[in-house]
Amino acid sequence: MSPEALEKAALALPGATLSIQWGDDRVYKVGGKMFAATDGAGRSLSFKATDIAFEALTESGRAIPAPYLARAKWVKFDDVSALDDAEVADWLKTAHSLVAGKLTRAARKELGLA
Repeated sequence: MSPEALEKAALALPGATLSIQWGDDRVYKVGGKMFAATDGAGRSLSFKATDIAFEALTESGRAIPAPYLARAKWVKFDDVSALDDAEVADWLKTAHSLVAGKLTRAARKELGLA
């Protein structure tokens, strides 16, 4: 997946925003909470995963536990360009829904997620 396609897929999700943080990292958020991030060049991708996906992706060696966020079940891929577009879009959608699901009912309603 190209960095441009990744950005387009992430920002197509309801209420998703982009923030540049920690230098030039691109952080995708919903309701002010992170659900995915890339380095400035868009080469690596980190995102929140389900417990099962975290185990499957890290145990198979496809991804590594994301530095600083592994305890929250985040995974990291070092080369986004080697990943399938549909698979990445699905992971982003899941990450978005996991994070959005933890927002307050009022916040979800404000974002059009209720």
